[in-house]
Amino acid sequence: MHGAHVLLTGATGFVGQALLEKLLSTYPDTRMSLIVRPRGALSAQDRIDRLFRKPVFGTWRAAVGEEEAERQYRARVTVLEGDLGALPPLPDGVDVVIHSASTVSFDLPIDEAFASNVSGPESLYRALLAAGSDPHVVHISTGYVAGLRKGIAEERSLEHDVDRTAELAYAQAARPDVERMSRSPRLLRRLLTEAQDEHGRAGARVVTDTAEQARQEWVRVELVEAGRTRAQSLGWPDVYTFTKALGERVAEDLWAGNGHRLTVVRPTIIESSLKHPFPGWIDGFKVADPLIAAYGRGLLPEFPALADTVLDVIPVDFVVNAALAAAAVPPPSGEAQYFQVSSGITNPLPFGRLLRLVHEYFEANPLKDAKGHVAVPSWSFPHRGVVERALRRRERVVDLADKAVDRLPPGQRSRKWISTIYRARRDLDTLRKFTSLYQPYTETEVIFDDAKLRALHAALPDDRKAEHGFDVTEIDWAHYLQKIHIPGVPGLTRGASGDGAAAGSAPLELPRRTDVVAVFDLQKTVAAATLVEHYVWIELAAKPLSRWPVVLSNLVALGPRYLQAERRDRGDFIRTFMRRYEGVNENELRKVIADEVTVSLHRGLFEDALERIKAHRAAGHRTVLLTGEIDVFVEPLAPLFDVMVAGKMESDESGRWTGHLATPPLVGEARATWLRRYARSEGLDLTGSYAYGDSYTDRSWLEVVGHPNAVNPDASLYRYAKSKRWPVHSWTTTAEGRLSPVLRSVRGARRA
Repeated sequence: MHGAHVLLTGATGFVGQALLEKLLSTYPDTRMSLIVRPRGALSAQDRIDRLFRKPVFGTWRAAVGEEEAERQYRARVTVLEGDLGALPPLPDGVDVVIHSASTVSFDLPIDEAFASNVSGPESLYRALLAAGSDPHVVHISTGYVAGLRKGIAEERSLEHDVDRTAELAYAQAARPDVERMSRSPRLLRRLLTEAQDEHGRAGARVVTDTAEQARQEWVRVELVEAGRTRAQSLGWPDVYTFTKALGERVAEDLWAGNGHRLTVVRPTIIESSLKHPFPGWIDGFKVADPLIAAYGRGLLPEFPALADTVLDVIPVDFVVNAALAAAAVPPPSGEAQYFQVSSGITNPLPFGRLLRLVHEYFEANPLKDAKGHVAVPSWSFPHRGVVERALRRRERVVDLADKAVDRLPPGQRSRKWISTIYRARRDLDTLRKFTSLYQPYTETEVIFDDAKLRALHAALPDDRKAEHGFDVTEIDWAHYLQKIHIPGVPGLTRGASGDGAAAGSAPLELPRRTDVVAVFDLQKTVAAATLVEHYVWIELAAKPLSRWPVVLSNLVALGPRYLQAERRDRGDFIRTFMRRYEGVNENELRKVIADEVTVSLHRGLFEDALERIKAHRAAGHRTVLLTGEIDVFVEPLAPLFDVMVAGKMESDESGRWTGHLATPPLVGEARATWLRRYARSEGLDLTGSYAYGDSYTDRSWLEVVGHPNAVNPDASLYRYAKSKRWPVHSWTTTAEGRLSPVLRSVRGARRA
């Protein structure tokens, strides 16, 4: 490898980063050319420049000094912008090609898996053939290409007769076929109906957007299932191992089959480093880490696994050392050699022992949640059927609880129950996903032979074995897991997170800006009272005591009708309820409100809402009240806001209301439209703006701004706010209770 020119794919991946660092730090006279695709606004060079600042290179930078590290990086590393589907011109004089680019995901859609793991290598090897060069190719695969078998998997070419050309054609045709199926009228109608049932209150646009998202998700699920099912039908657990197996065949056919030198390196489950570049280095979640993290958080009460299954884990620095050692000893031209970088034979880690070590770690270092320390479970390793039945029972219970809580009135107690159900569903979804993805690996009975790998290590000069070796007998699993790996698993060092709800209005630091707006809904957001309560206040103030029973009984009798309209559409409710005002003189009503109702209206405002409005105004923000209420009812609140937008009633020639609205009610999506137009006309920045609403019907306009807030939300908005990590506020304190306006009217009527 000394003086070699190495062409490396997958340099931004986990193994690729470690390979690049090792070449830079311990092979000082090598040169590297990296095939890297741009991402978004970042060029390939930008990505590698950023990569160079990551912790993986920190030890080397510190050892040689920042200036020397920068000089070597610029002199020795060349970035070629492109990807395996659109390769750039390949450089001359390449001695070794290390192909480590891959998408390590067990549930990729079938076309994406084939594009990454089959078409990608084919493009690379055809380009190498066209270039007329003869480098030694090191093809990084995975030990689990062995598939669904029992016993020992040997270090040699896989035995199968799968027609990779036919399978590739099928995979490439799968998406157009599924996309066509997804547009069938029957499926679209079902998705629309489901979206309407769940999101109808949020408006037509939300319904159609949700239906389209559901169609796209249906396509994704179908393509994932197509890959998984096809893989399993041919003897592999998932589309990842299936396509990696076919990728090996591509390398054998196109490279070794055309007279060139090929080495296939098959690591097993790659995890954090044992020694180099420093103990515990890792980049993101790897295969075993989601299970470890979920177990530590108490999310896996049981799991379908066999205690005697060997979970074949290998530190990433062992993989790198083995790959580079193999690169230095190519096979004869036209031949392929195979090395399985594994631990299962030489230093096995049975799943039962792994669990004990992980359990001990979390017993000694428990994670915390909102209730305190998380208690980790003790598994009994039941049969997979027992785990599946228990999982289904829990899913049914959560479904029933979720439907029941929708019928509860909004409040802190109902939100607490919703949070509990939300967490339970999230945890069950995690368990369901892990059960589906990882069961083949936690119940596998395959063992990977590593005789050739051990011989490769033994052939290293004695003075290189310490730094460049890969003897898995050096791994003390208890020390590695409990002192090195688990403490570095991403996310485990984070503190407990709450549910995003605030009991009140916490101190808020608002940036001083004059180009943003703070938009408030009225009912249940700024004011405790509802449209119905306003009507009651007005009727009790305007009518004699003797007429009160008639007013109230009529209101009770029509209550179900109003409730039905409210559930159907907020605009329908406003239209239906405002029919009660038919024949009312607007000027007389305005006087009643000014004389009798304004005090009740102001005393019924949430103190937290008033503080928030004041804070926005103090920061220079334009404050807007955006309500479906009629303008006459909210005029007393004008001093609080810079702008008030409300509904208006139709009047006849005498000034009496006809019972119909003058314009459609400003609710839901109509508010979103108004807000966008207003921002454009006033030159306001919506991404820096704020909005406050309480109902799921507010979702469409809350999403228009950069800082949406859910205030006293109903069940649907609360769920959505949690899923989007919006702030959730519980504003409840008012100057007087909800019954005070009625009691005031009673006292006034008795005095009269």
